Amino acid sequence: MRQQFAAKKGRNGNYGNGETKMSDMIKSEILDNKLFSPASDSEKATVEVMRPSVGYWKDAWRRLKANKVAMGSLIVILLVVLAAIIGPMLSPYAYDQINKGSENLPPSAQHIFGTDSLGRDLFTRTMIGARISLSVGVVAAIMISIIGILYGAISGYFGGWVDIVMMRIIDIVYSVPTILIVILLQVALKTPIDNFLNSASAPQFLKNLGVGLISIFFVLALLYWVDMARIVRGQILALKEQEFVLAAKVLGAGNRRIILKHLVPNCIGQIIVVATLKIPEAIFVESFLSFIGLGVSIPMASLGSLSQTALKGIYSYPYMLFFPAATISIIILSINLFGDGLRDALDPRMKK
Repeated sequence: MRQQFAAKKGRNGNYGNGETKMSDMIKSEILDNKLFSPASDSEKATVEVMRPSVGYWKDAWRRLKANKVAMGSLIVILLVVLAAIIGPMLSPYAYDQINKGSENLPPSAQHIFGTDSLGRDLFTRTMIGARISLSVGVVAAIMISIIGILYGAISGYFGGWVDIVMMRIIDIVYSVPTILIVILLQVALKTPIDNFLNSASAPQFLKNLGVGLISIFFVLALLYWVDMARIVRGQILALKEQEFVLAAKVLGAGNRRIILKHLVPNCIGQIIVVATLKIPEAIFVESFLSFIGLGVSIPMASLGSLSQTALKGIYSYPYMLFFPAATISIIILSINLFGDGLRDALDPRMKK
């Protein structure tokens, strides 16, 4: 190596003719200020702008608006939400109001969805059921997101034996039959939750929710966070090696600040998509549990409990089953289609 290095040096200490010519060109080059004059309007007009410079969220919203299926699903979701909120307020009947002489009436101008075997207005009860289902889906998605984000971020950031132990716990949760565990937990938790709600120390808003909804929230938060945790962990593993994380460490930022202020915000796109797709899953679980009698308590209406009650008279009064079942289908299908469009819009690789 020393011989090659010495051979390249000339008698004058230069490293060959190439570098000598380059240095001479640099010395002899005279930069004229005219070379740096601003471009004229005609020259600017010749430059073709392929795509305007926009931010991440603005570009995602532009691509989401271009997806007609996703936007149509969003409109349907908003209409269902408005109907669930405003519908019972505009109805002249309460959801638990029994109207004697109006039992098992078909849909009419007085009762849009008809009445049940006790004369209760099915439209009001269906809208109340949609309100409960949407509330369960949103609250469950928030709870699942919080648990999954914290669990996945800690596992992915620290790595090593911490990651191994935490991932084995997720594998154990994945290995158990979910519906069976949901039913067992629902039955096992119902009595202690009921005893707590009957005590004087129980908050009033928990008493208003009832035993069924609280147990559903608990079961969903206990079992349905694993998908969110895995996705967040994968994102954190890819992001923690980036330069901005090293810069934060050099500046003295602690692990908590790095996770919450630097890593998690960079996963927000994937988190929003997973949380959106968890809403219909939670709605389905609540409807299923209510259908088998483990959901909301009587006289509170749920789409699942309405379907279960209508199943007994499906041949005589099919409209009692049609409206709750159609509402569940519309809600779940619309949120799933919107979630698919949101995933495509927030994924930079889907740009065209």
